[in-house]
Amino acid sequence: MACLSHRWVPSPDVLSGEHLSHHHHNHHRIQDEEGTFGSGDEDDGCSKGCTSLPSSAYRLEKVFPVYAMCGSDPESPSVLDGSDPVWEAVKEEAKLETEKEPILSSFLYASILSHDCLEQALAFVIANRLQNPTLLATQLIDIFCNVIMHDKDIQQSIRLDVQAFKDRDPACLSYCTAILYMKGYHSLQVYRVAHALWHQGRKVLALALQSRVSEVFGIDIHPAAKIGEGILLDHGTGVVIGETAVVGNRVSLMQGITLGGSGKETGDRHPKVGEGVLIGASATILGNISIGEGSMIAAGSLVLKDVPPQSVVAGIPANIIGGLHVHDPSLTMKHDATKDFFTK
Repeated sequence: MACLSHRWVPSPDVLSGEHLSHHHHNHHRIQDEEGTFGSGDEDDGCSKGCTSLPSSAYRLEKVFPVYAMCGSDPESPSVLDGSDPVWEAVKEEAKLETEKEPILSSFLYASILSHDCLEQALAFVIANRLQNPTLLATQLIDIFCNVIMHDKDIQQSIRLDVQAFKDRDPACLSYCTAILYMKGYHSLQVYRVAHALWHQGRKVLALALQSRVSEVFGIDIHPAAKIGEGILLDHGTGVVIGETAVVGNRVSLMQGITLGGSGKETGDRHPKVGEGVLIGASATILGNISIGEGSMIAAGSLVLKDVPPQSVVAGIPANIIGGLHVHDPSLTMKHDATKDFFTK
């Protein structure tokens, strides 16, 4: 099994392990310039950057004979080269949680500690959340691994997304919290797999995954939508993102948001959300309109026309009520228009 490992650009506290006891507000990024992603040399399995537990194969066979094993192509290349602080942090957090709650040790071993890299663990977790009697976890694991292990963009996005959850959601106490429990994070990653399948021409399978996510999590993201990385989908319940919607990088979306069309027209008919936008709970944005970079949509607003960059809109229908001093309100997660980071 080939696994992701890559050159990350973390703050020093991530590498030192302090992230296990503190919630950070710094936004960690992955370099995406030419040359960041390894040399392209293949290696055997997870020999670089992924560490297996001793005797893991034996324990897997005895305790988790099928479900804990990711079924992707063993010849898939190791796409990135270097360290993976996020995966190392996830494993350390899982070990600590096992000590605190021994009753969860089997769950944490099956979900995290039995795997060689973040891709495998994530595929296992979301497959077991989405499985049903006719769509087995083993089938879903194969689908997710076969896509994720061959897609550098998804491998990068799953890390930037989990960092966004940890940095911006005070309820997300650790990386493990997002990976194991947060349906907003799970829905995003299934969308990313479905989006890749959609563009491979496997539209029926992509729509099946969309339907299953909607049924299990109450989140409906069309696989043809275009969503950037470093996304926070907080709570997630009731979020609807339409087929031709576009969501830029570093966007934060609260629960109950709709990015929808305004009628029965076909073609390009959904909103285009710029980078760094913060969209409050239950906001509805309809039609092929532009939400400018760094803007904020207040909770409960109905947006029917373009929103300029760095502006704040609120109301039904929404009107501009001010501007913003901060560049990316999605990173601050401050919704209160009475505070001094707003301008009039």
